[in-house]
Amino acid sequence: MAGRLDGKVAFVTGAARGLGRSHALRLAEEGADIIAVDLCAPVATVDTYPGATRTDLDETMRQVEKLERRIVGTVADVRDHAALAGALADGVAELGGLDIAIANAGIVSFGAATELTEAQWRDVIDINLTGVWNTARAAAPHLVARGGGALLFVSSIGGLRGMMNVAHYVSAKHAIVGLMRTMANELAPHGIRVNTVHPTNVDTDMIQNPGTYRMFAPGAPEPTQEAALPALVGLNALPVPWVEPIDISNALLFLASDEARYITGVTLPVDAGALIK
Repeated sequence: MAGRLDGKVAFVTGAARGLGRSHALRLAEEGADIIAVDLCAPVATVDTYPGATRTDLDETMRQVEKLERRIVGTVADVRDHAALAGALADGVAELGGLDIAIANAGIVSFGAATELTEAQWRDVIDINLTGVWNTARAAAPHLVARGGGALLFVSSIGGLRGMMNVAHYVSAKHAIVGLMRTMANELAPHGIRVNTVHPTNVDTDMIQNPGTYRMFAPGAPEPTQEAALPALVGLNALPVPWVEPIDISNALLFLASDEARYITGVTLPVDAGALIK
């Protein structure tokens, strides 16, 4: 059966594992070829979960190729526009164009707004906001040359509401909504649709670590998943502590497909009802 994205090429940042790998695989399942980038290194101010590795990126590539799709995988930092644009250009040259770009790469660290270090603030803003802008401005000329396409930013429920102990993260995730709305207007004449997706907690390394458990169970003697579970469930209206990566990937797939051909400038929650509480 033909896939919804047959003949399409998709660019995914933060593709080595977690959400990024899920997005790459889901789009590949529907026929897309993939240009994948990841930092594949730790970020000094993120000490609650390890950074992705080159081995992780190689595994993403292996799984995409197992689906009989082409993939170009490159180690690149979304904070470095020249390196990012170069990796994308190399992928476009090999795969023949670009139709979809997903700005997915992101990090989180924790601390009260008045207690975050300058380094924590800078790293989160540089990756989660400037990295999205770098991805968008690297991708836009290729999408224009293609005659249209989809530009998608992975935000968060923290892009639509306040959340304690992650002021830098919330600031960045709010800001990319403004970037999305502006670029949706600027790129509409070129047939390019721009949207954001807003997950609640997702079952990835970013959530499944002692730092997150401590934030959701600050009074617990040990920061365990069990201790954090009641608050994690309480965040959402539906009785689940988190959603799965595939849930976010399916939303992005819809927005990238022709089924969403007239949807642009929207903030789409995939949040188990967190934003209605």
